[in-house]
Amino acid sequence: MTEPKVYGPLVDDQTRCKHYATVLDIVALRFGCCERYYPCYKCHDETADHRRQPWPNDRAGEPAVLCGVCKRELLIAQYIYQDHCPFCRSSFNPGCSAHYDLYFEQPDSSG
Repeated sequence: MTEPKVYGPLVDDQTRCKHYATVLDIVALRFGCCERYYPCYKCHDETADHRRQPWPNDRAGEPAVLCGVCKRELLIAQYIYQDHCPFCRSSFNPGCSAHYDLYFEQPDSSG
């Protein structure tokens, strides 16, 4: 099985980038606009030739997160509701939750 390619200015093989490079910064996120994995939204914005779009709600059943340690793809629910990878148990950065709206389409609240 081929591991997904991660785009952008990577610092190491666990998907850390020049913007986020702590020991906990081990995920890459898949964007709805291009279906490519990037370490962060800044990497996408700096290197992609199009405007960023979050992963769409209607595709939540498809992998949209990549663990940089074990290289397994995760569903959004496997990522946002846990503080670690369900496969290799590596810890995720809790600060990433502040950016979920940039990575994952939010439910429509207009009712």
